[in-house]
Amino acid sequence: MIVRGKYRLGWGLGLGLGLTSAVAFAASQPENILPSPSPAPSAPATPAAAPSAAPTIAAQLPIDEPTVTWSVEQARSLLGVIEGIEAEGLIPADYQPSALKAAIAAGPGAALDAQASKSFAWLVEDMRDGRTRMDSRIQWFVVDTDVETSPTSAVMAKALADNDIPGAIAALAPTAPDYAALKGALAVAPKADKARRNLIRVNMDRWRWLPRDLGKFYLLTNVPEFQLRLTVDNTIIRSYRTIVGKPGRTATPQLAEVVEGVVFNPTWTVPQSIVKGEGLGARLLANPAQAAREGYKVTKAKNGTITVVQQPGPNNALGFMKLDMPNEHAIFIHDTPSRGLFNQTFRALSHGCVRTERAMELGMTMGILGAGKTTAEMVEIARSGQYTRVPMTKTFPIYIMYFTMATDINGKLGTFRDIYARDGAVLASFAAPRKAWDGKRKSSEKVIKLDNPL
Repeated sequence: MIVRGKYRLGWGLGLGLGLTSAVAFAASQPENILPSPSPAPSAPATPAAAPSAAPTIAAQLPIDEPTVTWSVEQARSLLGVIEGIEAEGLIPADYQPSALKAAIAAGPGAALDAQASKSFAWLVEDMRDGRTRMDSRIQWFVVDTDVETSPTSAVMAKALADNDIPGAIAALAPTAPDYAALKGALAVAPKADKARRNLIRVNMDRWRWLPRDLGKFYLLTNVPEFQLRLTVDNTIIRSYRTIVGKPGRTATPQLAEVVEGVVFNPTWTVPQSIVKGEGLGARLLANPAQAAREGYKVTKAKNGTITVVQQPGPNNALGFMKLDMPNEHAIFIHDTPSRGLFNQTFRALSHGCVRTERAMELGMTMGILGAGKTTAEMVEIARSGQYTRVPMTKTFPIYIMYFTMATDINGKLGTFRDIYARDGAVLASFAAPRKAWDGKRKSSEKVIKLDNPL
């Protein structure tokens, strides 16, 4: 039994498959378990989109930095926000406080309007989207939708209409508890400890790269921590040790996807890099007894192409469960027959996918919370030994993230080894002058399809 916050899940059945009190808990949830998107500051909220297909999002957006009329008092309020913005892990000098002071001294007019609008727009961009530009975000493939829900022009118009510059900027900060924890750590970090302060700033910025609100229910795995958590209302209700990609070509990328289904007793179609490249297909064709013993079904097409599909069973490379979360990287969360590896401290061992301990337990929880299944239904599916896909009827996002300073699964703020050496580029971007936002929304790095769970 695990209890964190106000949520309780009971696990009482044999084989580590049980879920009991989760049934009543799941039944009380609304059909769409994600909250409506936060409305743009200057406009009424729009209806929440249906939780079926993901929206088509442009790879690049036009820059939105309007010039509007500012009073001297409003500009002074903006200057005060800039001078205190280090509390948010940002750099006051980035927003040209000296130029803003000079414009304020000169009084109302075009010069003040231009400078205040520019300083405010830059501050909005960095608080909403992060200061680090895409060329410094290694293997970052998450598209942040906050620029649509809170466009710069709308934030600026509302801030001036409400005469509340500090409130408009503060409203852009991430809602995840980790951001507040890092902000608190920055407040007490000695000025002389530049390394710690920089590490805090880097990881605060990573939270700004994400949507401000992650949703009511979500899965989040922090790759350097080797942990996955099931989260409700920003409270961890269950956590799982993970195995992630080896450093190098098979490092796990940073993604935000939607779980569309849970597959129990999955099959595994072996990639051609193994079937042909490593000669597995030819070996199994020549040795049907070995293929049967190891659970492979082998076919050869008229054009000579060999297809190898590993059937469900205890030796399947995907184990007994995988989360169906379609993405161009072929990354997913799955079980493994090599469960002893979860006892190792360093678990960057896979070809990119994320293996999770107690996978059947996780899959059954997802079936109850995300598909409205009963405990009895999930037990029957799990024990059937047959390939079964349980489609999600509620939107269930999953975030595969990379934080080297974060709260661990016990709520304690700590640091994690930079296993993929991704901190350096972000640190360098903070050390360099601020770059103008170019409208790019995700990494332009080549997508490496990591479809080998072995």
